[in-house]
Amino acid sequence: MAEAKLRRRFGLRFLAYALVGAVGTACHYAVLVALVALGLLAPVPASVLGAVVGAAVNFVLNARFTFGGRIAWDTAARFFATAALAAAANGVLMALLLASLTIDYRVAQVFVTALLLGVTFLVNAAWTFRARGAP
Repeated sequence: MAEAKLRRRFGLRFLAYALVGAVGTACHYAVLVALVALGLLAPVPASVLGAVVGAAVNFVLNARFTFGGRIAWDTAARFFATAALAAAANGVLMALLLASLTIDYRVAQVFVTALLLGVTFLVNAAWTFRARGAP
């Protein structure tokens, strides 16, 4: 019974994380597409900059809604360390996909985002917000 309750709590927390992530991802993609469409940056650096904007949105929303609590500096440091590694992974994966496949940068970004969603949830639940009772 306790295990089922834990799984349910974990699932609901992941759902909240994914919904919050959708908002951050919308910001990320808006920056990416705008910078490329305006000719200001190539897709890879525009994607990395968009990921940073999305990470800022995600931190605030996850701290308040997904993991419930106040916004603390130590938590912010862990979150942005995770986000920096995810942004670097985002850039590397985007560069690899765009260099090795004939694929639109927007499609590549969807694949990269899906992969990083799962990875960052696990890291944030286990480390970043752990003190707040994350499963």
